[in-house]
Amino acid sequence: MKKLFISLLILTTGLLFSQVSVETPTAETNRWTFGGGLGVGFGSNSYFNLQVAPRVGYRLTDNVEAGLMGSVSWQSSDFYKSTMFGFGPFVNYYFARSFFVSGNLQHYFVNYEDKFYDFKDKQQETALYLGGGYMQQIGNNSFLQIGLMYNVLYKENSSFFSGGLIPSVGFVVGL
Repeated sequence: MKKLFISLLILTTGLLFSQVSVETPTAETNRWTFGGGLGVGFGSNSYFNLQVAPRVGYRLTDNVEAGLMGSVSWQSSDFYKSTMFGFGPFVNYYFARSFFVSGNLQHYFVNYEDKFYDFKDKQQETALYLGGGYMQQIGNNSFLQIGLMYNVLYKENSSFFSGGLIPSVGFVVGL
């Protein structure tokens, strides 16, 4: 009787642990990402700059994200003030889970007022930023992105930007 009980116990235990669980597939994780950046600057001659750059993206694959990004910037000093709005698509490719390469096409609308010469101007400019950077995880699915971008459409004598190379710092939630 003891041998039969031990044999049945081993057989039952083996059958229980060898069962394959059949479940309904779990829902795919959310592929939407949100984030952006915020910048503040101060300088001489009462210079002040505030920039807000929100973004929303969608992970096409585990390594490729595409979406739309915007930018609003207010600048003022003793000599001028300006407002700049920009928007456009972006694409990021992530590799080695800590690095990314990026492309970002932005179209900007600028209102400029020179206080010294009482001059006002409205301009538009398109920028194509290409670059990359490093990504540091700061939460469960939140990341800090630090990078360097270059505007390949930058023209020194006709652009309202001071240069083509820009650093970028932002936050992303949902990767």
